[in-house]
Amino acid sequence: MKVIGLTGGIGSGKTTVSDLFGELDIDVVDADVVSRQLTAVNGSAMPEIIRLFGPEAAFPNGSMNRKFIRELVFSDPEAKTVLENILHPLIRKECQRQLDVSQSPYTILSVPLLIESPFWRSSVDRLLVVEAPEALRIERVVQRSNLLSEAVKKIISTQATTAQRLDAADDVIENVGTFEMLKGSVLKLHSMYLSLTKKD
Repeated sequence: MKVIGLTGGIGSGKTTVSDLFGELDIDVVDADVVSRQLTAVNGSAMPEIIRLFGPEAAFPNGSMNRKFIRELVFSDPEAKTVLENILHPLIRKECQRQLDVSQSPYTILSVPLLIESPFWRSSVDRLLVVEAPEALRIERVVQRSNLLSEAVKKIISTQATTAQRLDAADDVIENVGTFEMLKGSVLKLHSMYLSLTKKD
């Protein structure tokens, strides 16, 4: 079974693309979704996060206080490393479990920082990158979240550059047009991935 890595900078439309593959009955393993599950109510990462970051790291219901943690990791690189050391092994383990039970002809593995991680890069057979100009990505994120454009720029600065992503990509979707155009790009890749899978 082929594993297609899917990545793109914040605001590129990566989630919309993975949803479109899902609608084509392709299994999608999403590291972001796994991360949210680990830090939700009763999430298996929460006891360690509370132990290391204190009670203010969680809401009364036991889920992670994302605003507190986000501000902490952006101002303190050491805290970022501590958080990653808790989450990353758990995310990898759960993603691998989902890949192992996948039944579709190929599987999409969606990881925001795929380019930056040798572990994730070695886990995929092919890499699909979703791209859009930075100004458009900032605009999208500002519209969908409560973040200011400065905060979005700060997040972008921690991610791989467009050039780095394009350099690593086997396939690229330029997400600058309509939803129908995006759907067409996904369908075209879907039929190519199916034919590649048949060749194996």
